[in-house]
Amino acid sequence: MASNPPGSCCYKGVKHEGEAKGEISTLGDFEVYTKYPEDKSTEKGILIITDVIGHRFNNAQLIADQFAANGYFVLMPDLFYSDPIPLNRPGDFDIQKWMKGEYGEKKIAHLPPVVDPIIDSCLVEMRTKYNCKKIGAVGYCFGGKYVVRHLRPEEGKIDAGYTAHPSFVTPEELKDMKGPLAISAAETDQIFPAEKRRETEDILKELKLPYQLNLYSGVEHGFAVRGDPKNRQIQYAKENAFLQALQWFEEHLQ
Repeated sequence: MASNPPGSCCYKGVKHEGEAKGEISTLGDFEVYTKYPEDKSTEKGILIITDVIGHRFNNAQLIADQFAANGYFVLMPDLFYSDPIPLNRPGDFDIQKWMKGEYGEKKIAHLPPVVDPIIDSCLVEMRTKYNCKKIGAVGYCFGGKYVVRHLRPEEGKIDAGYTAHPSFVTPEELKDMKGPLAISAAETDQIFPAEKRRETEDILKELKLPYQLNLYSGVEHGFAVRGDPKNRQIQYAKENAFLQALQWFEEHLQ
């Protein structure tokens, strides 16, 4: 794999303060969080593909609002049919069982056969209802896999991708990409460790597509979403990773 499967570090962290301003609605049989930019423009859209804590996590909603504040229409779906992992879930919890849907009331798995159609529905909605001409996708942890899987501009899917501390991405998925990808990586990350970063870099070089890989020192997996804002080094990395994404989209969503 170009990154390892999710682990307990994928749902641990700090809840951030702030009031989200977007709206929750329904698309088909799942919820979505949407936020318009100040000018209500939808020409350029951002699809946020969340980590395992999901679309109702305040941290993720605040990030969505930040992209909207920078001029993008933002849509963020519920990938898990109301079965996200609570932040810092205690006790005996097996994330692999959760991936198979064994904990959820509906017993719906959180794997590509279920998640891919959600992503496709969102992209169609953004292209048709909202008339997005260009779409960038942001994937945190779990979501990074689906940025890579749907990075296919020529098929009307994602035009440019960004991911922070991705998990569960296979080399085959990376090799099958068709568009530009930027990555924010943590210095300490058992899911995306040094050997997986190097493997990823080798694949990206072979593809000859635009790519960027930034490594942030002194931070761990999840820093871009769940990092402690009271720790200045972590907060700097989080802020800089967001700016990295903004600059990437300014360049590749023209």
